[in-house]
Amino acid sequence: MVENRPITKIGAHLIMIFGVLAIMFPVWMMLVAASHDNARLLITPLPLLPGDQLWDNLMRLWEGNYSGPPVFRAMFNSLVMALGITIGKIIICLMSAYAIVYFRFPLRSFFFWLIFITLMLPVEVRIVPTFEVVASMNLLNSYAGLILPLIASATATFLFRQTFLTIPEEMLEAARIDGAGPIRFFFDILIPLSRTNIAALFVILFIYGWNQYLWPLIITTEGDMSTIVMSIKNMLSGIEQLPQWNIVMLVALLGMLPPTLVVILMQKAFVKGLTETEK
Repeated sequence: MVENRPITKIGAHLIMIFGVLAIMFPVWMMLVAASHDNARLLITPLPLLPGDQLWDNLMRLWEGNYSGPPVFRAMFNSLVMALGITIGKIIICLMSAYAIVYFRFPLRSFFFWLIFITLMLPVEVRIVPTFEVVASMNLLNSYAGLILPLIASATATFLFRQTFLTIPEEMLEAARIDGAGPIRFFFDILIPLSRTNIAALFVILFIYGWNQYLWPLIITTEGDMSTIVMSIKNMLSGIEQLPQWNIVMLVALLGMLPPTLVVILMQKAFVKGLTETEK
């Protein structure tokens, strides 16, 4: 039973507002720091209101007038990596779930649980043999090397399998009577019915790929192949001078934009894909 008293509503809204403020405060401070010059940020107390240097700092970043790695190149690398991981995972997991659910072959359940067990083997656990394989294939400092080792997902395979299991058997029989083969059934029926799940997974996997740090750090040695997360870390580890905090905070803000845009643009499909159960 849900109580509908005014005091309960006010308390719930106060807690929600406090939570939002607590979450947004670091983002606000990033914006404030990005809008001042670096000298102001070295003086206490730190400013709590935005300054007038945001555009100038952005121009310095665009023109490369700062000490640090090329940021916009790093954002492009992160975008390629995130999209490659996301699209690759969705395609592979759709096909593997389709094979597990709709094709009869020996040891079908065994192969599914074999895929599922890989949840216990994230890239951090198998990083040494994975690096050796990638190096032996001459994929270091390449987009293929960034993407391929992270492209399979047991979680997405499991989610698509559960989605396909909810599709009525009568629909498969109707497709057969209509003359649809396996490929037509896959593209004309399964993919449209799974579009909300695909959208939800796209959001999750894009953020996963965008935030990758350890794997790009290991297999890339050239500055042109750095990702945005690596660039922020490199800007903080200057050897001879203090970090330019205004530029670092501006880069962090820019690095948040693509995942934020993906979440905002796909919010409705994301929620629907996680909550929809009936087909």
